[in-house]
Amino acid sequence: MSQQKIDIATIVSTLFGENTFVARLMGGSQCVVIDPGLEPEKVIHYLDARHLTPAAILNTHGHADHIAGNAALKDRWPDCPLVIGAGDAEKLTDPRSNLSAGFGMSVVSPPADVTVDEGDVYSAAGLDLEVRAIPGHSAGHVVFLYTAQQPATVFVGDVIFAGGIGRANFPDGDPRRLIEGIREKLFTLPDATILLPGHGPATTVGREKRDNPWVGLGGAFD
Repeated sequence: MSQQKIDIATIVSTLFGENTFVARLMGGSQCVVIDPGLEPEKVIHYLDARHLTPAAILNTHGHADHIAGNAALKDRWPDCPLVIGAGDAEKLTDPRSNLSAGFGMSVVSPPADVTVDEGDVYSAAGLDLEVRAIPGHSAGHVVFLYTAQQPATVFVGDVIFAGGIGRANFPDGDPRRLIEGIREKLFTLPDATILLPGHGPATTVGREKRDNPWVGLGGAFD
């Protein structure tokens, strides 16, 4: 079976260094936008310059730096569905639970059009994305796995970074569940699987199993 190759662009919001991803099938005019951050004008400019239309806005979780661009994109493309894990949907409209109030801001997103959870497959722009729930950084954090091209790619939000893991000391955080989720739902994927985090550079499952001091070979993979 032929692979469905995707093109993935990374757009970084300066404040917090948050990564927004734009993913589409090669040559396609539709895309999905993952975690639009605090500088949505950069995302809109990227899409307009390439004549791309978002078929979905996907949020890995509901923290402010990952949802701040939702409103601008929904204003521009009002029929584009907004998708988030069921357990984090309430964060979209609550500045305290999405942590923006603590920074003296009041980030509010439109409410979710679609909520997803473990085992769902969300399809948009010709991409079939498997949903895996990995709570711990936030209660409703999900990741989106694309397997139609090898190596597979996972948009992991703030679950894991190159050499680190997401903070788990927020009100609905849980370090034990976070580490278990990484080991059970990411580290069981092939070593070549690409991990695209919400902050910092891309990495792979194999690299993190080997080198990550929080969840690597010194732990469950000893």
